[in-house]
Amino acid sequence: MEYSNSDHINFIRNGNEAAFEKIFKMYFKNLHAFAYTFMKDTDIAEEIVQNVFFRIWEKKDQLQIDDSLKAYLYRSVHNESLNHIKHLKVKNSFQLQYSDHMESSDPDASSNMMASELENDIQKAINELPQQCRTIFQMSRFEQLKYQQIADQLNISIKTVENQMGKALRVLRTKLVEYLPFLLFLYYLIRRS
Repeated sequence: MEYSNSDHINFIRNGNEAAFEKIFKMYFKNLHAFAYTFMKDTDIAEEIVQNVFFRIWEKKDQLQIDDSLKAYLYRSVHNESLNHIKHLKVKNSFQLQYSDHMESSDPDASSNMMASELENDIQKAINELPQQCRTIFQMSRFEQLKYQQIADQLNISIKTVENQMGKALRVLRTKLVEYLPFLLFLYYLIRRS
């Protein structure tokens, strides 16, 4: 049986898992190819498409699609790809800035090792955040989006963004408390330059 665009949207809104899986399979290959044109990496392209579908399922009861589902999916993959590229640029910029400060301050080997451990522990702590909390934190800190922009993109209230950021910062503060002296030292170096 052939279903219409509005049928597909209603299946998703109503939480029909079997229909959602069929929709995923129907669009995955072409969306993956589309994401690949931006990322030039098969795994990252796959992750981007999966993130788009995950976010749609997570927000299915708030789903607002004014045009076709296909157009909505392509636009979502396009935006997710651009956000990923922006995130990588911010991350690379931070790493360059960080390594410049470390070289100019002529740190000893233990400082370098501490920095490497810190980076790993920060990434681990971020990965352990709940999905929505992690997404909001990454959009704020790595993509440098304002709370209102995050709320608009995720279709949630600004209050939810504020609450989730507060939660993320509390969790990270707790998990990274042992690095506080090192972070203060880094902050001092950055402020001095």
